[in-house]
Formats: sequence, structure tokens, C-alpha cells
Amino acid sequence: MPVTPWYCETVANITVTVPDHVYRAARIRAAERGSSVSALVGEFLRSLTDQDAEFHRLEAQQREVQARIGPFRAADRLAREDVHDRAVR
Repeated sequence: MPVTPWYCETVANITVTVPDHVYRAARIRAAERGSSVSALVGEFLRSLTDQDAEFHRLEAQQREVQARIGPFRAADRLAREDVHDRAVR
């Protein structure tokens, strides 16, 4: 008895218009991967979401590091002579 696949998530169909040479190249790439053009497009769109999530994670990490550093002023810098003295030591 064949098993009928059941999907737990809804999927949306989209229509994408691309030039013929792009479509041909995508079909070739999909065949090389043993996949379909639809799967390639889906993979690409998922990667965009992953990149956005990574960007937001890094942005939050940057804010956290900057908060730990605290404020600083240009007046708090070492004088030029002090910098050179430190380098010579």
C-alpha cells in the first residue's frame, strides 16, 4: 500500500520571471545537484532569511560589546609623546 505524504506546513507558490539564459543555467545547476529549479529558488530564499537572522545576531552582539566598553572621549587619549614612549619600551 503506497504511503501518502502529509505536509505539516503550508507552502506558497510564486511565479518568477527570468530571462531564458538564466532559466537554462538554473536547470543545469539543479540537474547537477539532483534537484529542481523550484528547490534551488527555495534554498536561495531560505538563505536570505538565514543571512538576515545572522545579521541581527551580530548587530545585537555589537550593541552588547559597545555597551560594555562605555563612553570614551578623544581627550582621554594618550599624548603623542606617551604613545611613542610606550612603543620604544
